[in-house]
Amino acid sequence: MKNHLRVLVIDDEEELVSALVERMMLRSIDAYGAITAREALRKLQEEDIDVVVLDVKMPGMDGLELLKKIKVKHPLVQVILLTGRGSEKECEVGLAEGAFDYLIKPIDIEELIGRMKLAANS
Repeated sequence: MKNHLRVLVIDDEEELVSALVERMMLRSIDAYGAITAREALRKLQEEDIDVVVLDVKMPGMDGLELLKKIKVKHPLVQVILLTGRGSEKECEVGLAEGAFDYLIKPIDIEELIGRMKLAANS
């Protein structure tokens, strides 16, 4: 069982990314943030990440397209999708593409961390 999580949060809402990263770091989780798909792919090359928390709706390359790239280049990295209400169908597609799980915004940080731990230890 992994005790020390390394997480990458990817969302185009910079304030959400900053808040999640800060709250995770307060819980001794190594957390990184990215607000674009390009930045996320670069961080995945640079850091040893266990779990990606990925927004489904992003400008440019959307979350589902990025999920496919992550699974090809980093097949051991688990991905938890984030979406707004009404977009659950996209998350079902994401699960079929290899995502570990999904959560609907607004998210509860403790629920997210619990699912991240499950993903990292799966």
